[in-house]
Amino acid sequence: MMKLLYKEIRLCAHPTSLVFAFLGCLVLVPAYPYSVIFLFGSLAPYITFVNGRETNDLWYTAILPVSKAESVGGKCLLVVSLQLFQLLFSVPFAMLRQGLHIANNPVGLDATPAWYGLGLLVYGVYDVLFLASFYKSGYKAGRAFLLASIPLGSMMVLVEATAHIPALSWMDSVQPEDLLRQLPILLAGIIGYAALLFLAYRISVKRYEKVDL
Repeated sequence: MMKLLYKEIRLCAHPTSLVFAFLGCLVLVPAYPYSVIFLFGSLAPYITFVNGRETNDLWYTAILPVSKAESVGGKCLLVVSLQLFQLLFSVPFAMLRQGLHIANNPVGLDATPAWYGLGLLVYGVYDVLFLASFYKSGYKAGRAFLLASIPLGSMMVLVEATAHIPALSWMDSVQPEDLLRQLPILLAGIIGYAALLFLAYRISVKRYEKVDL
């Protein structure tokens, strides 16, 4: 499977995917809706899948000695790699933000552990909808993105709105006691992301097996 991931990175990943991944540094911007970072992390797989469609990547992969399930697995690993790299890349900038004593983001939720946990859930839901829809046909990436973008936008708004709910203000705090309260959200995000990705893989494989290339 790692060889397939290597193939996906070398031959399929669109160059803009790396640009979008580096945009995790936007958590350093003083007043910016940080959930937009999730949009960039969702555009990267979409553009990559469109690029793969135009270069007949699915057909090329089909003639390799790999199963359809392995082909889907390679694409899922690529999506996970892009999204996790983006979030991990943003961590040093989130820490630098605190070191520079930049005031809390007035737009929405700051880059706290709770934000990362919620972000993983946003990515998980998007991946299920996008991948499952794409592999229903194997080429309709635009339709898959439109289907997944509606809940993506709704969840982004909810993430930002969290910071403006008084009862949930602790999710936007970097005080030690509040950071501890946020850890369960981060853990839930990690578990939820893994579960949703597994679900996306299973549904995608089941649908792709019925596609006649």
